[in-house]
Amino acid sequence: MNRDTATPMAGRTVVVTGGGRGIGRATARRLAQLGATVAITGRDEARTQDAADEIRSSTGARVHAFTADLSAQAQVRQLAAELLADLPHLDVLVNNAGGYWNTRHVTADGLERTFAVNHLAPFLLTALLLERIRQSTDGRVVTVASNAQTMGRIDLDDLHGERSYSGARAYNQSKLANIMFTHELARRLEGTTVTANALHPGVVRTSFGAEDPGLAQRLLVPMVRPFMRSPDRGADTSVLLASDPDLRTVTGQFFSSGKQRRSSTRSYDSQVARELWLASEALVGLS
Repeated sequence: MNRDTATPMAGRTVVVTGGGRGIGRATARRLAQLGATVAITGRDEARTQDAADEIRSSTGARVHAFTADLSAQAQVRQLAAELLADLPHLDVLVNNAGGYWNTRHVTADGLERTFAVNHLAPFLLTALLLERIRQSTDGRVVTVASNAQTMGRIDLDDLHGERSYSGARAYNQSKLANIMFTHELARRLEGTTVTANALHPGVVRTSFGAEDPGLAQRLLVPMVRPFMRSPDRGADTSVLLASDPDLRTVTGQFFSSGKQRRSSTRSYDSQVARELWLASEALVGLS
């Protein structure tokens, strides 16, 4: 595929979840600047529409806005149906939306919220959109994880923290799940035109975790905020993985600061990855 160096995403369509603010909004704006048609999703309709209007006016790109609460599987399914109806083709899915909750919350589906939003939502949305992405000659699934994956453990017997809950432990598990999902998805897509990669965006100056912060967040974040990356810098690696033509055959990898890195030793356990995949299929109702 030949792409103009000034507009390498011309003719390509990208979906960015959590595109109403923060890293997602910056990612969507920059991909639009590179020539992409962009669809952003967000939980807040007004904020998501505002982001779409701003990106559209500043870049001149085609920008679609969709509203969905990704903690609810019915809304993930409705979102996928709307995306498939409105987007004739889809080249890139950026699974950017995520969150941190210090206390245990249960979703409308009876699942722990951190695991539901950070792992099961991108797992289900990717599955529902994958056939459309496979029609692209250069399809990509990009998942925003975190270096918190190095502290994560997949507890297949207590994925939802019912026996014992810690906000940090739930978050770390979900980010490790993002990496293992990426590795397993890449294995399952071997021989196709679709790649799957994950990334750490850095420590970014956003409202992440503000809905239900832990003590460390309340005390430390105000002090370190001046040293955090801007959302635009936090979007660097997402944009790279979504757009760089040199990465079109790179798959199943973890990136940080624009470079390919090795993720945690646990993330390469293919048996646990397969078991997590099967458990996730059962939890979202996929066969």
